[in-house]
Amino acid sequence: MLDFPARGKILRIDGDFAVFNPVNTNYELHLLFAKGQAPTVLNQQVWVYIRATARKVWTVPSGGNFVTPIFGTPKIAQGRVKHVEGQQMVLHAGVPIYVTLPKDDTSFDLINGALAVSGLVNVTIMPGATIEMAPEPAAV
Repeated sequence: MLDFPARGKILRIDGDFAVFNPVNTNYELHLLFAKGQAPTVLNQQVWVYIRATARKVWTVPSGGNFVTPIFGTPKIAQGRVKHVEGQQMVLHAGVPIYVTLPKDDTSFDLINGALAVSGLVNVTIMPGATIEMAPEPAAV
């Protein structure tokens, strides 16, 4: 899969999750540490991968890019599909999120077309979205 890291700051570590603030947003996303590895860099620009598992996926006709709630564990993300391959997609919802798609066909409501790059999608996220440190991209 292509490389779509998110840029921002880890504001604090609270128990087993990090509070991540993506650039150009007010979000404070509470994300579990991937593979049990706690980030060590606080309040500095970092690149991370945000990973989530979808409970339900809708294609939607219009709307913006967002994650809700703004403060806390992500529950819903809406945005444009940047990449889709097999059971994975990258959703730009104000911040890039790697989404594992549901295996059950009844978890999809594709009334506005199939999942496709540039398509607008709304995803209900299962508990347990994670954060993983990423290398800084070569071209920033």
